[in-house]
Amino acid sequence: MPSLWMLFASFVFAIMGVCVKLASDLYSTSEIVMYRGAVGMIFLFLLTRIRGGSLKTSLPWHHVWRGVVGVTALWLWFHSIGKLPLATATTLNYMSPIWIAAILFVAGWWRGQNRFEWGLTAAIAMSFVGVTLLLRPSFHADQWFSGLIGLTSGALSALAYLQVRKLGQMGEPEYRVVFYFSVTGVLAGLLGTLAGSAFPGNSATTWHAHDAKGLALLLAIGVTATIAQMAMTRAYRIGKTLVTANLQYTGIVFSAVWGIVIWGDLLDWLGWLGMGIILASGVAATYYNARNTAALTAKASAARTGDPISNEV
Repeated sequence: MPSLWMLFASFVFAIMGVCVKLASDLYSTSEIVMYRGAVGMIFLFLLTRIRGGSLKTSLPWHHVWRGVVGVTALWLWFHSIGKLPLATATTLNYMSPIWIAAILFVAGWWRGQNRFEWGLTAAIAMSFVGVTLLLRPSFHADQWFSGLIGLTSGALSALAYLQVRKLGQMGEPEYRVVFYFSVTGVLAGLLGTLAGSAFPGNSATTWHAHDAKGLALLLAIGVTATIAQMAMTRAYRIGKTLVTANLQYTGIVFSAVWGIVIWGDLLDWLGWLGMGIILASGVAATYYNARNTAALTAKASAARTGDPISNEV
């Protein structure tokens, strides 16, 4: 079942999240983004050479757009992982299917292709009720701000996923999409770290010394992120979008388990309720996305694939 690639990707992404949270005690976010991209870039370059593939692309600007948006989302997510419980940061980032449904609906409504959907509106509204329960004011001020950053990362991830799907439909293989994303991460992380180093005493972005633990974590982040990115890209390219998007939510479960085992992150019942509401809202939004696509596909040419993302972007 092709969509099961997302189940594998979610599991590996959860492991990456653990490594990012541990590494955030040793490195700045810009450094983690940079090294994560560097490992992925080297790994994919060698893999491409061994398999005789090509990194040459006829879609450079599509990769630039995907890279800029995706790396910004990644940067914000890594920051929130370092400041929030792992499951909380993951839940906020995994709101991307809700954002995708909202973006596609607004775009279709603007073009006169959709009527107003009360069900979708309710799902989106309930998702933000879930966010309020998950990030209620009892959090410390720095955690509340980090929660908003995590929420923003989910919105930007939605835009990045739309572009990933579009690149796949245009014939770009997974390794090439992830390679150029990694290149963008290296450049953005390097610029961020160099900019921080220009201000002495700004330990949040300056260079940090390495030790065995730090190097092992950076290597693990790069390897797990690259594997998960390739699996996710394949899932969205060849799998059923409804199933794929819903399997993404298993990452919340994996992250919650890791958070409990390693850090003892035990949310109260309101936190779990908020997480559950977000998950249910995401499933409802994804269902709407698939149903709306089926209606549009019936009017489209036979050459269309029937995918909710590729048909509306």
